Amino acid sequence: MKYIKALDVLPKEVVEIIQKYIDGECLYIPRKDDNIKSWGEKSGIKKELKFRNIEIYKKYKRGSKVNDLAKEYFLSDKSIRRIITEESKLCS
Repeated sequence: MKYIKALDVLPKEVVEIIQKYIDGECLYIPRKDDNIKSWGEKSGIKKELKFRNIEIYKKYKRGSKVNDLAKEYFLSDKSIRRIITEESKLCS
């Protein structure tokens, strides 16, 4: 999350009102409920991980060993097994 200078986006009167309560401190303003994004949605990492997990599952189904996949993707054997289990549930 990046900072935005209040005077660049808010009317001066609003900034002065906020300064009565919080002078020079950081203030977090949450998103509106209808604008909330889930984890990884904005950065795209959620899609990347989903693609990676599908790839891991396909390789496993073609005969790759769990420990080989773990080394290839820099994950633990346990993580690979979890991914395989989750993907197998989605594919059935």
